[in-house]
Amino acid sequence: MRYFVTGEQQRKALLNALVLMFLGYIALLWLSNALMYFHHMALTPSSVIAYYLGSEEQFTQPRSYQGMLEVSHFHLFSMGMLIVTLTHLMLMTDFSVYLKIWLSALTYLSAIADEAAGWLVRFVHPLFAYFKIAAFITLECSLLALLVVVIWALLRARTQMQPTQTD
Repeated sequence: MRYFVTGEQQRKALLNALVLMFLGYIALLWLSNALMYFHHMALTPSSVIAYYLGSEEQFTQPRSYQGMLEVSHFHLFSMGMLIVTLTHLMLMTDFSVYLKIWLSALTYLSAIADEAAGWLVRFVHPLFAYFKIAAFITLECSLLALLVVVIWALLRARTQMQPTQTD
């Protein structure tokens, strides 16, 4: 991470390439997150409600407390690590402080909202399905924005690298 701060990204093509490969991997994670969502639900409240509360028409049971707890336990850790990594990379770019604060806060809040929304639909009220949809869309968009911002900064840095540096 320090290579952003010290300007080493201008000289370290290999490290730059490794971070870009990591971001490509995260882009695949972003895509699989969307595919998993759409495998279970659509962007309609009725599909979200059916997923969490079960459906007699589809012969599905409501999500169990234990099942949701296990998913939340994993998601809270993994999403936290993903977001701290992406926001840390973004903080080291030369974008405006306003953008960095806004995008970081939006990403964290939407991740928490996305996780909480399923619980709210299942155990509070089905109308929280609208909140679940909004949280999912906001999370996906904010993660994509983080990826684009960091990738753009790294690609821009690659074009500015000194051709005499080979390491």
